[in-house]
Amino acid sequence: MTDAGLNRDQDRPLDTSPRRPVVFRGAGFVASPKAWAGWAALVVVIGFWQLAGTSGWINPLFLPPPTAVVKSIYQLALNGALWQHLSFSIMRIGAGWLIGTVAGVIVGFAIGLSGVARGVGITFISALFPIPKIALLPLLILWMGIGEAPKIATIALGVFFSTAISVYSGVDSVPRNLIRMAQSFNVPFATIVRKVIWPGALPSILAGFRITASIALLLVVSAEMIGAQFGIGAFVLQAGNLMQTDQLLAGVVILSIFGLLIGRLLDWLEASLLHWR
Repeated sequence: MTDAGLNRDQDRPLDTSPRRPVVFRGAGFVASPKAWAGWAALVVVIGFWQLAGTSGWINPLFLPPPTAVVKSIYQLALNGALWQHLSFSIMRIGAGWLIGTVAGVIVGFAIGLSGVARGVGITFISALFPIPKIALLPLLILWMGIGEAPKIATIALGVFFSTAISVYSGVDSVPRNLIRMAQSFNVPFATIVRKVIWPGALPSILAGFRITASIALLLVVSAEMIGAQFGIGAFVLQAGNLMQTDQLLAGVVILSIFGLLIGRLLDWLEASLLHWR
């Protein structure tokens, strides 16, 4: 650069204007939940439903207003019928989901880690998974008798296949370079599974838990409608047969609330186990 150019740079006045902050654009497309939006939408829907019922736009026999549904839930809670039906459903869901989840996690890890288990397991899962599990309930009743065992087994079967698929898919999604790195340092196989494969597969496993929780809820209602005296499914079927639509919708609302509680529990579980993300 010539002397004339240096002189021109020195004579140029310094830029003292305030700097405009640059907006950070590296958030990684993380969707921040807006809890108020869901509650606002729910209030709007319930308000419109109440307005349609009280204004006579809809026959209350076909769709009772929310106030009638809440009144039915309150009466069921007072006379104890709600807690009786709910306790049976929770017991069946809890036992069936736990059995199916434990078996599915074991089989899923075996398929993900063993070539022989993968060849055998995927064949049987592909053949049996499409079968509607509720269709097996009459056969399970013949095998296990009339009681809680066939209902719990139906739920466990529905949970098992989805859990096994999500587990071995999660194992397959673990980056292989991490496993090879651990093997290059002569890390024991059990430690690799516990420290590398399990944390890497955990997001997929927890996502599978959300699916299996919904499957368990659907199956328990179906099983109770077919062969149970107590339970939310049996209560909904009885109310429908008697055209007690307020009680029928009360059972539906109870199932929805139960599903929301399960979702909140899984949210807490993900926040606790996946805090490293």
